[in-house]
Amino acid sequence: MSSKYPVLSPNKIIKALEKIDFQKVSQKGSHAKYKKLGIPTRVVIIPMHDEIAKGTLKSILEQADIQLDEFLNLL
Repeated sequence: MSSKYPVLSPNKIIKALEKIDFQKVSQKGSHAKYKKLGIPTRVVIIPMHDEIAKGTLKSILEQADIQLDEFLNLL
């Protein structure tokens, strides 16, 4: 299913998302909330664990409305 999705640290994912204007809006416990203003506004929840599982990354990219190849180019 998601074998093409890499296992990454939350910080790598966040750095990539910040390049496309996502900004941290809050954090509850180990989950950080990032938002990109626009139409529609995109909200992404990133678990601040040691590494993000492939399925979780897939979900994050769906929330962000970004394709995997586009995301990989941001890394």
